[in-house]
Amino acid sequence: MRTHEDEVVIRVPGSIANLGPGFDTLAVAVQLYLTLHIRLAPGEGDLRFEFVNQRLDGENYIDRAFRFIAARHGFPVPSLDIKVESDIPMKGGLGSSAAATVAGLRLFEAVAGALEEQELLTAACELEGHPDNIAAALLGGLTVSCQVPGALRVLRAIWPESLAIVVATPEQQLATKASREVLPLIVSRADAIFNVQRVAFLLEALRTSDFALLREAIEDRLHQPYRAAIVPGLKEALELRHPSLLGVCLSGAGPSVVALAQQDLDEVSTLLADIYIRKSIPCRIQTLQVHPTHVVGKSQAMLQARSHCVETSGGWRR
Repeated sequence: MRTHEDEVVIRVPGSIANLGPGFDTLAVAVQLYLTLHIRLAPGEGDLRFEFVNQRLDGENYIDRAFRFIAARHGFPVPSLDIKVESDIPMKGGLGSSAAATVAGLRLFEAVAGALEEQELLTAACELEGHPDNIAAALLGGLTVSCQVPGALRVLRAIWPESLAIVVATPEQQLATKASREVLPLIVSRADAIFNVQRVAFLLEALRTSDFALLREAIEDRLHQPYRAAIVPGLKEALELRHPSLLGVCLSGAGPSVVALAQQDLDEVSTLLADIYIRKSIPCRIQTLQVHPTHVVGKSQAMLQARSHCVETSGGWRR
């Protein structure tokens, strides 16, 4: 979060979840951002949103998260003018809903003060329903999530700087709910073992930068085989082979697809693009950097504001 005169600016990263076998467990924050520009407005309780170059499709998760945490703390809601800009495609499998939820919690911190990291994680998971994208959006970097009764535990891991992330996002939205509905309620023991082995393998391969292991480590049997029927290009992408292509997986619930590589990124991008060209599906290909890990809810400076705040040229003050 940063301030500029009487405006507060909040940026929350998008994220790539699952990373193959780490279903609802692994995620990495990437440098696509949801940005809020906030100014105090007269009155109380009125959050006025302006969405720039996009149309809100469904519930406003920023507003929902803000009011959820404000009600939990019994905090009087001030009136705010909020301009929303986003690089994260909606329903694209790149963490747009998680970023909006986290942005709502960050907005509350901007007017009420810092919250502890654990409270932010738990509240965000309550709202979002699953932990992976939430953890990455809040903490940055590569995260490993574990839900326990009444809380969410998260460990930070290292994403190797030399490992590039090439993402293909077809112009076809896919809601997470629809993508989850194709998944079976029960999986075989063999498939469960398959994924547990590969999650452990993947984390160790990333930790040691042993990228020769990635192709096998990023394989999955719990969600990608079922989603291939509704995600355009996924089956073909998983079958791609190239000397510089280290692995391919679905990004979150899709439809974005991720390729990992260290070199020949233009060639890897072309391989992905050709899949969608053959299907006559418009597609955006981009190479994304990882949003760095950081600590929240500790020594971070926050602006204090209440419904009786006034605007000044130097920010908000009581």
